[in-house]
Amino acid sequence: MVTRQEAQAALDRATAERDTIQANLLDLDGSFGKQLLSGASLTGESRSRWDLAAAALAALWETYTAYSAIIDKAADLLATTRDRDLAAVTALLSGRSVRLVPGRAPLARRDLADTGVEEVSIAAAVARMRREFAGVTEVVAAAEAVWGEVGGLLDAAASDLARATAQAAGLTDDALSASIAAAAAELSAQRATLNTDPLVLWVPDGTAGPGGHADTSGARQARERAAAVAAEVASVAAVRDGARQRIEALSATAASAVATWKDALEARQRAAVKIADQFLPVVPVSYPAAGFQREALDALASGGQWQRLAAEIDRAGRDLAAEISSWRAAADAAEATLSQREELRGMLQAYKAKAARLGAAEDLGLTERYEAARDLLWTAPCDLAAAASAVAAYQQAILAIGRG
Repeated sequence: MVTRQEAQAALDRATAERDTIQANLLDLDGSFGKQLLSGASLTGESRSRWDLAAAALAALWETYTAYSAIIDKAADLLATTRDRDLAAVTALLSGRSVRLVPGRAPLARRDLADTGVEEVSIAAAVARMRREFAGVTEVVAAAEAVWGEVGGLLDAAASDLARATAQAAGLTDDALSASIAAAAAELSAQRATLNTDPLVLWVPDGTAGPGGHADTSGARQARERAAAVAAEVASVAAVRDGARQRIEALSATAASAVATWKDALEARQRAAVKIADQFLPVVPVSYPAAGFQREALDALASGGQWQRLAAEIDRAGRDLAAEISSWRAAADAAEATLSQREELRGMLQAYKAKAARLGAAEDLGLTERYEAARDLLWTAPCDLAAAASAVAAYQQAILAIGRG
């Protein structure tokens, strides 16, 4: 026998558990994953898993309805029965009072006395709902995780492609259009998989629980490809927007290259008056104009061939930079020959003064060497190699006298 207080406490516990179960079922029923799965045209693995999960969810609600009705019946009975009839309330709360109608089992597994009706206790009904709830939430949570991770990457890829498509509208570039179309096709394929078979992208972690992770490799590849296409389009658009400015800047660089070539030519011509030709740098008498073709660049811009224009501008810039460096080096080399001659002249005079200090100013051998070096250095055009050799011979002869 139980007291009314004991029966009321048992009923309160059952009611509180029922309310918790109801709240969790409502959360599951209204969840993002359940709404998407129930509303999508699923295929493949997602279709088969959701069919099973949906059937389990329907059975769960049927079990809950029958189970909840027993608790309500126990509450009504407790409120109206006399103390000596409290055993009926206890029987509802602890006995096989929940009547389920799951239907008859398939004939191959059916018992001869199977009526298609099953009677279980409240505790057994809760245990059954707990198992069914875990199975359904595993499917729903996996789908939500896939939609969250993969969908975020695909949304970012779609944003990149939308921006690239808008920028490419005025570029009239077939190669870029093909790249955008290929990226869009890849994105569409990934989106179709996400929308119709999201669970094929779920990778279980191998444990007995619901753990796992979304396979984002395909979505990441689509995202990276879309980002690369967007960057390429932005680069070409930048070329288009700054094409005239870059061509004008390149024209200024070409003018600088011409000026540098003229400086080199003039420096060589000045040096050629005094230095033998074989010691001078090679500078063409007319500007080769190898680094810049303004008309060709203008034609590419007019034709909207922006990628080729960017490549040609880059190439022309490199060529002009190389030309300017070469002409500057040539001018420096021409000036250096004059400096070398002046240095040899100064060295010759310095050693002549040293010979005088050594008392060898009248030495015929030294005089001959001096005159030979002087003739070479003061004769135009000067043979720098022969002059350097003659100055070195004069130097060595004076050094020998000094050591003696």
